[in-house]
Amino acid sequence: MKELSQLAGQVQASTTMAIDALAKQMKADGVDVIGFGAGEPDFNTPDHIKAAAAQAIADNLTRYTPASGTPALKQAVCDRMRADCGVEYQPSQVVVTSGAKHCVYIALRALVNPGDEVILPAPYWVSYLELIKMVGGVPVIVTAEESDGFKVTAGQIRQAITPRTKALILNNPSNPTGMVYGREELQGIAQACVDQEVYLISDEIYYSLLYDGVGFTSVATLGEQVKRHTILINGVSKAYAMTGWRIGYALAEEGVTKVMANYLSHSTGSPCSISQAAAVAALNGPQDGVEEMRRAFEQRRDYLVERMNRIEGVSCLKPEGAFYAMMNVERLLGSTICGERIQTSDDFCAAFLKHGLVATVPCSGFGAASFVRWSYATSMENIQKGLDRLEQFLAKTEK
Repeated sequence: MKELSQLAGQVQASTTMAIDALAKQMKADGVDVIGFGAGEPDFNTPDHIKAAAAQAIADNLTRYTPASGTPALKQAVCDRMRADCGVEYQPSQVVVTSGAKHCVYIALRALVNPGDEVILPAPYWVSYLELIKMVGGVPVIVTAEESDGFKVTAGQIRQAITPRTKALILNNPSNPTGMVYGREELQGIAQACVDQEVYLISDEIYYSLLYDGVGFTSVATLGEQVKRHTILINGVSKAYAMTGWRIGYALAEEGVTKVMANYLSHSTGSPCSISQAAAVAALNGPQDGVEEMRRAFEQRRDYLVERMNRIEGVSCLKPEGAFYAMMNVERLLGSTICGERIQTSDDFCAAFLKHGLVATVPCSGFGAASFVRWSYATSMENIQKGLDRLEQFLAKTEK
């Protein structure tokens, strides 16, 4: 047999998916595991959205749609982005795909030639690194330290740009850190991209989930030059609890969206027609459910962060958005817990799952080896129990 693709062989499995799958299997086996790994809201999709999907089925809207999405959904995307983010796009500048992750992949396909460099701030969402490699790009990691609020600076970006740099991926608000870039911070980073003709892939999927009155700035509002260099990534999964419906969308200059649409026409074809109808209802319908979910996440965040920072041996910054907290476990490295030697965050998560029956995600796959990600997209009861178990687990630490 001839060898498999070297490019495909470099791609690693998703850490978050692996942890979530293991936790679900343990639950199915009757083990009382509490999961903090999955990046999806624990709320149900609102009823009016489900009703729209049922009506679409009743109306036999079960055939192919245009590869890049229905006109109705593209218009709904433009209207919602204008209302929420103040960005102006036309339907011809919208591409709808099977989830926001797919959007990032198709955007990279449209931009990156083999050997092109893509700047990736760390900590980063685990899939970004693999997506860059999947298109033959070269990831250039720029690290944001915890002491800097997990945010890179314009100076760092300028220093990382070379003649081979094609794009920068920026996630704001961030998974896994939950940190949010302000307008001035974004302006500096965006200007660095404009000055060097670098594309900016701005993943803003968590834009509706911000706390403490923090305002959101979409990078595409920072001027026409910035907008021309930007590919916005968004979707319905986080704001409307629609992760399984698999609808994401990208907004960009028509030259970019045309290439993306062509690529879609020969790969996946159109997203699910029923999911597109549901997404139209989500974007055009009442938005009160988004705020209800945001308030619940803020309450959970406050409890988790305050209590975690009172537990000996660990700490975390207070995230400003999304629904993740980065727990610093550096002080535990080199210790023994429940007879398990903890040398890495992977060791910690494996031991915590085995002995504490709590599933968390090691951030080694996120470019932050001394951290563990907790998702507070779960019930307050589970958060309380999970932190109880963390205290009990850490009480068995031996230096």
